[in-house]
Amino acid sequence: MASLDEELLMDEEENRREIAYIREQLPADLKEKFSDDQLLFIIDAIGTYFYTSGILESNSDEVDIDMEAVSDFVCSEAKEEGEGTFDPQEVFFVVEADLDFQEQNA
Repeated sequence: MASLDEELLMDEEENRREIAYIREQLPADLKEKFSDDQLLFIIDAIGTYFYTSGILESNSDEVDIDMEAVSDFVCSEAKEEGEGTFDPQEVFFVVEADLDFQEQNA
């Protein structure tokens, strides 16, 4: 069993890989739009959306994810948490890349 420090290091490495993947997938004009901290916030907010929306409780093998709803949720969370104002159309691309990353690493 990994120690807490080892788990934290593995989480940090996973975050770095995910951020790098997301940056690769974003359109050229958005690649540098978000800081690493902002991308981490967005990733966490996406996770919060899935935990609070009930999607994870679905028994279906395939779940229809409304990426616009996820993007809107992330933008709302960012504003509420004082992280700034994000454009849902730009966040949509991050959501799409995050979901692709999750599928590839499931």
